[in-house]
Amino acid sequence: MIYSFIKSNEQLFPIEKMCKVLQVSSGSYYRWKKQAITARQQLKIAIKEQITLIYFGAKQRYGSPRITLELQHLGYKVSRITVAKYMKELGLRSKLNKKFKVTTNSNHNYLVVENVLNREFIVKMPSKVWVSDITYIKTKEGFVYLTTIMDLYDRKIIGWSLSDGMSTAETTLGAWKMAIKNRDIEEGLIFHSDRGVQYVSKKFVNVLDSYKKIIRRMSRKGNCWDNAVAESFFKSLKTELIYGNKLISKEQMKLEIFDPSKANWRSNILKFGTTEKEDILL
Repeated sequence: MIYSFIKSNEQLFPIEKMCKVLQVSSGSYYRWKKQAITARQQLKIAIKEQITLIYFGAKQRYGSPRITLELQHLGYKVSRITVAKYMKELGLRSKLNKKFKVTTNSNHNYLVVENVLNREFIVKMPSKVWVSDITYIKTKEGFVYLTTIMDLYDRKIIGWSLSDGMSTAETTLGAWKMAIKNRDIEEGLIFHSDRGVQYVSKKFVNVLDSYKKIIRRMSRKGNCWDNAVAESFFKSLKTELIYGNKLISKEQMKLEIFDPSKANWRSNILKFGTTEKEDILL
């Protein structure tokens, strides 16, 4: 349709300018004009061009799941498998930092609780299930640690803490205090986390147990899929703000994450915070 529009308006506007405005390459247009291209081939060319634009617009960080979501947002009916195939043909591959730092210390003698959430991440009412997790963020001065609490009802981060250390007071307690200020606790609220020491320490457990309405639940040992939404959120955050960027100071990183003019990741979770494995792995 785009190529047909350009062809029908060649006498009114310069071809190169129309191609630029409509975000298609002039070379592709001339090839289309030179030979009979089917509608299916035209669509494939258009999708590949959009994939390339999105890929480089995201500083080569996006993989096929994220690019698929962007394409669907633009109105293209395309599957992740097709996008992955086209990216392979184009030689495009997500360039994400693969370094890993363990933040979950489950080697402790504290009491843990069972997993009843069972990966049921669709919740129809607020304050029925809150999920929490901790991730690390690398800066040129060392690591900082981000703790978040998300309400599964609307996938909003209702509490967070960014700290230099991994103590309970710096991580889970800080995020909890913010969460209860932003959202009321309802009867039967499930608080789900991994088995990290910050979630099972007496200091944190005593705080949660002081609220008789709360049910504490935890992921199974070594099973990140039990807390998939929180994992997916961190992957989205790091893709948007961290991977591929030059290392900055701890103070600058805090501004990057929490500055309202920059931290659009809080709304992005509504768009990208799915529970599919492919989205988490990107």
